[in-house]
Amino acid sequence: MTGQAAHPVAEPTAPWTVPTLADSVRLTDDAVLILDRRRFPFERNWVRCASVEEVAAAIADMVTQSSGPYFAALHGMVLAARAAATRPPAEARAELERAGALLVASRSTNNHLRKAVDAVLAPCGPVSGAELVAAAELGARRGAEVYHARSRALGEHSARLLPPGARVLTHCWADSYLIETVNAVRALGNEVSFVCTETRPYLQGARLTAETLAEMGVDTTLITDGMGAAVLAAGEVDALLTAADRVTMDGHVVNKVGTLGLAVAAHAFGVPFLAQVQAPDPAAPTAADVPIEHRCGDEVLHTLGVRTASTRVRGHYPAFDVTPPRFVHTVVTDRGPFAPDALDGYHRKAVSD
Repeated sequence: MTGQAAHPVAEPTAPWTVPTLADSVRLTDDAVLILDRRRFPFERNWVRCASVEEVAAAIADMVTQSSGPYFAALHGMVLAARAAATRPPAEARAELERAGALLVASRSTNNHLRKAVDAVLAPCGPVSGAELVAAAELGARRGAEVYHARSRALGEHSARLLPPGARVLTHCWADSYLIETVNAVRALGNEVSFVCTETRPYLQGARLTAETLAEMGVDTTLITDGMGAAVLAAGEVDALLTAADRVTMDGHVVNKVGTLGLAVAAHAFGVPFLAQVQAPDPAAPTAADVPIEHRCGDEVLHTLGVRTASTRVRGHYPAFDVTPPRFVHTVVTDRGPFAPDALDGYHRKAVSD
């Protein structure tokens, strides 16, 4: 990364204003600009990435999270195409594939990065020069359009599963899925309220989810991570709704660590757990097929740059956990809701359509 540049963002003036994080990755003529989610909403700084290597580093360093890496990867591949444009077609293609592998490796649990890379590679034939750059830009545009369309569909299906006035518990930051769900709920003439866990150690729930919902004019309450079971036991919420970084074909939900505990508690107290994902991953038949990222344990010893534990202790940070299908009520996809033991129907539906 080559540094940070402040970029002013106007405060919303109405509940229907598009929230800030809906547009947090931007491609320019010479770089990718990524809104630094590690400091949002206290600071609105944009990290400038001038190469695909810098984009991959930004993803790994948590500058962006949730669906942000997908769009960062789309645009990072465009940077790679621009850098390789002067090479012969075969060498240019090899450079794009190298760039793609670098991006996919930056955070391996979520398969969004692989999808973004594939979207850009798809229209890039054995060409170079301006033709290669144009093809990569086309792939990135198409990839973004498909992602947004599928997120809207997913949000609409989710909204129909939430009763009017529902109080919803969520964990971590569901990004476009959450925004589109709120939009769809309102399109039905309903309103819901949210209870957000803070989501240690990066506080995505406190800083990203709660702030975005508040920007949208949604009634929002914040709780600490340890309060989720108590809220569920008290009957204070009607549904547990989270995104999923990946869902396996046998119904395991892989998401931000802490999801498993909430899902078990929701199951115990009769609260449905709805897991949102655009599609179950056919490349992951079982949970054993999903790599679980372990981040440096030092990250749990700090909060927003302030150390919260003494130097006498060490930290442990599995960034994701796996919820077995018996604790999942419904997996909500862009093709509708499915029981976790019936996800093969997602792909059968595609054939029938």
